[in-house]
Amino acid sequence: MMGKTKRKWGDIFMLSIIKWLVYLLILAGIALVAYAYVGPFLGVDFAPPTQEITTPLTLDVE
Repeated sequence: MMGKTKRKWGDIFMLSIIKWLVYLLILAGIALVAYAYVGPFLGVDFAPPTQEITTPLTLDVE
């Protein structure tokens, strides 16, 4: 029988770990987006602090 290979326990275990890591990454992305939407209702302010910064500028006019 050509083309058929037996999978070893290590191969199956590694594929299982990769599959669960992909699931966790997708879940973390969904959680991050949900936190961005729900955060302001929980009192989290995502806006950067605003302040006016003035710097004197001297032009060298010839």
